[in-house]
Amino acid sequence: MNYVVACMNVFNSGSQKVVVKARGRAISRAVDTVELLRRVFVKDLQLQGISVGTEQVTRGEDQKSSVSAIEITVTKP
Repeated sequence: MNYVVACMNVFNSGSQKVVVKARGRAISRAVDTVELLRRVFVKDLQLQGISVGTEQVTRGEDQKSSVSAIEITVTKP
């Protein structure tokens, strides 16, 4: 719910666009945030785009691993 409130604050400050980004296990939280915004708080919210990809993350000294990432862009008319 904190992310939903943060997005609402951005919209209430005059912005017409919010980009929600997440990696790894937080991807489902980003999707839930956007869905709550669309269904409950901002009924006329429009989904502009969804980008998915993989990012390289360095763990430890020389360990690199791949982490899934998502970017969801929504706009308010």
